[in-house]
Amino acid sequence: MRTTGITIVLSALLSAGTAHAGESWTLQRCIDYALENNIQIRQGDIAAGQREIDFNTARNNRLPGISAGASQNWSFGRGLTANNTYDNTNTTSTSFNIGTDVTLFAGRHMAGNVKLAELSLEAAKSDMERIKDDIRVSVAQAFIQIVYDRSILDVARGQVTIDSMQVERLTALAAIGKASNVEVASQNATLAQSRLSVTQADNNLKLAVLTLTQLLELPSPEGFAISEPDMREPGFAIPDNPEVIYAQALGVRPSIKSEELRLEQTGTNIEIAKGGFLPTLSLSAGAGTNYYTTSKFKSDAFGDQIKNNFSQYIGLNLSIPVFSRNSNRNNLRSARLNQMNQQMQLDNVRKQLYKEIQQAYYNAVASRSRYESSLSVETGARESFELVQAKYEGGKAGITEFNESKNRLVTAQADVLKYRYEYLFNTALLEFYRNSSFRL
Repeated sequence: MRTTGITIVLSALLSAGTAHAGESWTLQRCIDYALENNIQIRQGDIAAGQREIDFNTARNNRLPGISAGASQNWSFGRGLTANNTYDNTNTTSTSFNIGTDVTLFAGRHMAGNVKLAELSLEAAKSDMERIKDDIRVSVAQAFIQIVYDRSILDVARGQVTIDSMQVERLTALAAIGKASNVEVASQNATLAQSRLSVTQADNNLKLAVLTLTQLLELPSPEGFAISEPDMREPGFAIPDNPEVIYAQALGVRPSIKSEELRLEQTGTNIEIAKGGFLPTLSLSAGAGTNYYTTSKFKSDAFGDQIKNNFSQYIGLNLSIPVFSRNSNRNNLRSARLNQMNQQMQLDNVRKQLYKEIQQAYYNAVASRSRYESSLSVETGARESFELVQAKYEGGKAGITEFNESKNRLVTAQADVLKYRYEYLFNTALLEFYRNSSFRL
C-alpha cells in the first residue's frame, strides 16, 4: 500500500472502538496523541511562531521610532578660554534630548516586507498542515497494519486448529490400521508449517505494534492495544474520471497551497526589487536642552538654563538612488528568475498530485474488481472445502486432497482481506484527495 493512502483507508473502514480509555487505542486517539507529542510538529509550531514574530516586526517597522537620552560631562585642566588664553578651568555640562524618526516612503520596501512576512506566515501554516497530514499518514499506516496483521494471525490460527484436528484423527485411524504412518507424518509436517505461519504472523503483529508505539513516542509497546474497528463498505463512489477529483484537490491540498503562497512571495520580491530604483523620504524631529557651568565664571541657575536652552528641530531627508553599481538591477533580475523557478516548482507539484490521483483512481477501479472476484473465489473455495471435507471424513478422499482444498480456502480468505483493504484504501484515498478530510 502507498504511504499516503493507508491514512485514508481508515477514514472509510474504521470507526471508533468501544474499549475503555487506558485499555485500548482508537485510530483517532492515536492521531490526536501523535499530533500533540510528535517532535516534527513541535518544530513546525516553533517555525510558524517565528514567522509570526517576523510579520509583527515588519508591520511595526512602519511606526515612528522614539528615543530619549541624557548626558553628563566633566572637564578638568588647562583649556582655551574666551580671551584666547589658556587657564586651569573646570567645566560641567548636562543635556537632555528626545527625538523621533519615521520613514514616509521607502520605495515599496516597507509595504513589500509586510506582505512578504504575511505570506511567509501563511506558507508556514500550510507547511504545518502538510506535516500533520504526513503524521496522520504514518500513524494510520501503522494502525491499519496492526489490523491487517491481526486478521492474518486469526486466519493462521484457524489453519492450525484444522490441522491439529486432522492430526488427531489420523493418529486415531492409524492406531486401528485405517491410516498409514506416512499420512500421519505428512499431516504433522503440515501442522508444523501452520504453526510456523502463526509464529511469523505473530511476529509481524508485534513489529507493527512496535512501529505504532514508536510513532506515538511511547516508551514501550508493552500493554499497548488498539480497539477492534468496525468494517464497513466505502461511502464514496468512484467518479467517471480522475480529473473531477484533481480539480477539487487543487483547492484543498496544503502542498499546493504552500507552493502557491511561495509563488506569490516571488511576485512581492519583484515589487520590492523595483522599489530599489525609487527615492526614500524620512521625517525626523526632536527637542533638547542643556545646563553648563565653568569655574571662575558665574552661571545661571539650573532651572533657568534648562528653560532658556530648550530647542526643537524638524527635518526631512530625501535619498535618491543615482547609481548603485547595478545592484538594484541585478536584484530585480534575480527576483524574476526566482519567480520563474517557483512557477516551475508549482507546476511540478501539481503534476505530481495529478499522477498520484490518477494512479489512485485506476487502483481503485482495479481493486474493486479484485475484491469482488475474491469474494466469489472464497465462496467457491469454501464450498469445495466443505465437499472435500465430507468426502475425506467418509473415507472417499485422501489427506493430500483435503490439505490442497484447505490451503485453497486459506489463500482465498487471505486474498479477501488483502483486496478488501486495497479497495477501501483506494476509494478512501480518492475521497481524501477530494476534500482533504478524514471520516473517523
